[in-house]
Amino acid sequence: MSDTHRSHEDQEALWNGPAGRAWVEARDVLDGMFQPFEDRLTGEVAASHRVLDVGCGTGSTTLAIARKLLPTGRSVGIDLSAPQLAVAQARARQEGIAADFILGDAQTCAFASADFDLIVSRFGVMFFDDPVRAFSHLRRAAKDGAGLRFIAWRSGSENPFMTTAERAAAPLLPGLPARRSGGPGQFAFEDRGRVQCILEAGGWSGIDIQPIDVICRFAERDLTRYLTWLGPVGGVLQQTAEPLRGQVIEAVRAAFDRYVYGDEVRFTAACWWVSAQAS
Repeated sequence: MSDTHRSHEDQEALWNGPAGRAWVEARDVLDGMFQPFEDRLTGEVAASHRVLDVGCGTGSTTLAIARKLLPTGRSVGIDLSAPQLAVAQARARQEGIAADFILGDAQTCAFASADFDLIVSRFGVMFFDDPVRAFSHLRRAAKDGAGLRFIAWRSGSENPFMTTAERAAAPLLPGLPARRSGGPGQFAFEDRGRVQCILEAGGWSGIDIQPIDVICRFAERDLTRYLTWLGPVGGVLQQTAEPLRGQVIEAVRAAFDRYVYGDEVRFTAACWWVSAQAS
């Protein structure tokens, strides 16, 4: 079996296992923390009728877009995480919002040809095992002239908040999984030139990649929940027994003190704002 297939299977297992459970558990924290990005994407949909949200997770951005498109437009979210999609569908039913959700891989899903006039993603496109194939497939799902708008992380060095837990936990967790350079993962799109080449090879034009630095916030009372569920350390802690679990939490929580301002956690997210066109 090829590395590509193994990588896809790894991603599917991850998002239907520990990562999917973590994002469901911390859904309210993440939705609030990433609200500025959701607002930016939602602001792009005014002239759209059918929008695809790639890697929609628990559905916050998909539902926000659906509200903007009422009464004639339609928002569609796709994700390969069944636990997250179940939450997204429940939220749509609870709010009575007409949004569709697809459980599947955006790289291969059988979309209706040229169906969408806008494709968006909030941190959902860095996990493709074959990004050129993925963006080629999404291009075929887009109408001519359709827009592409997504937000991706820049480098780990520019996002120290996102790697604080790993650095603090390393002495206690020597077997902590290392982040894979260049493979699917949070910082897979850190290289601007690589993103440009991927999109060009995928058939997109009018590519514009701009750095944005966004202040993100969440309540200090949620910090321990955040660090015990999310990221590489959170994944390990889901399976770590006491007393080591408590020792890791104590060390990691202390390392986040520099991001705590009273009752609020605050950090700067260094990202790319990417736009392109299907022409």
